[in-house]
Amino acid sequence: MQMSQLFHYALETSLNTGSSLARAGQFITRHGVISTPAFMPVGTQGTVKGVTPAQLKEIDPQVILGNTYHLGLRPGDELIAKFGGLHTFMGWDGPILTDSGGFQVFSLSSLRRITEEGVAFQSHHDGSKHFLSPERSMEIQRNLGSDIVMALDECPAGRLERSKLELSMARTTRWLKRCREFPLADHQGLFAINQGGTHLDLRQNHLAEILELDAAMPFQGFAVGGLSVGEPKEEMNATLAEFVRCLPADRPRYLMGVGTPEDLLFGIEQGVDLFDCVLPTREARHGRLLTSRGRLNIKNARHRESHEPVDVDCNCYTCRNFTRAYLHHLFRVGELLASTLNSIHNLSYTVGLTRAARLALLANRFADFATQTRNNWQTEEP
Repeated sequence: MQMSQLFHYALETSLNTGSSLARAGQFITRHGVISTPAFMPVGTQGTVKGVTPAQLKEIDPQVILGNTYHLGLRPGDELIAKFGGLHTFMGWDGPILTDSGGFQVFSLSSLRRITEEGVAFQSHHDGSKHFLSPERSMEIQRNLGSDIVMALDECPAGRLERSKLELSMARTTRWLKRCREFPLADHQGLFAINQGGTHLDLRQNHLAEILELDAAMPFQGFAVGGLSVGEPKEEMNATLAEFVRCLPADRPRYLMGVGTPEDLLFGIEQGVDLFDCVLPTREARHGRLLTSRGRLNIKNARHRESHEPVDVDCNCYTCRNFTRAYLHHLFRVGELLASTLNSIHNLSYTVGLTRAARLALLANRFADFATQTRNNWQTEEP
């Protein structure tokens, strides 16, 4: 692959029906082509929880996510660099996106202090002191060797008052300039993050600042941050419905930290290309499974003697080989295999949902797909 081809985004098809702006495209990285829309499983500590790389390969996500904050602390980005980067270290040869570490640092609240230079914080592991600046975030991500690098933004608290949100956004813009000036590896592309809460005018103002920087040196993609952080779902959806269409159409659009099936389908309808969330594996560890007929709680006694798979419409490893009765048994006796099999299914379903949406778009039948998917979710718990 020639370097000039990296980060080229090709829009394959898009809708503009008033009710849907869904689109399908392809985004080129050194480690593979990302076909969108796509859900990114979260590999916080250099592993997608509960599954091996071989199992993940069968699930076939287009791209996975790694965590700058956690990997920078343990085992350390310099150590990972000695092993050839995160791809080699974790045994994954597909595309990787790394977040900036900002969300994790800002969520520490009492353990961090924000200045113009960056964020001083204490590790939640041992209390050791660290400093995350835009330059340090870029350095960690360069050492990790990810394909997509996220700029460090200031992550405002949910429902932050407007005047403080404006100050936070201004700092995010200044930090974005510093991130862009830091030299990354040739194969790495930088995504900018838009903030503004549920205020559409602030979102648009912040985007205008980002696009001013973009005109001088283009970013490889754009992310919508600061949603799904406690605001009512109706406000989040209203913001997305008006704002996503404002993002440049010639680059990928990434909605950060959103991943319920309902949110994925709605986001796709608004023109979002990439999603990430810990929900599939977190729900799996609690025995809650996502299916084409809605949510299923494998802990319920009515599954104790069931010969059915989790989802008759799913062809994942779990559904091909095991009954609900077996999964119920594993969960009740606390076997680790319960989390693995549940995670394989939930990831397969979530990745498969975005893949099915893409295929429907390419076949010009997305509206029917979205309607049928929602109708199926309305049935009683399977």
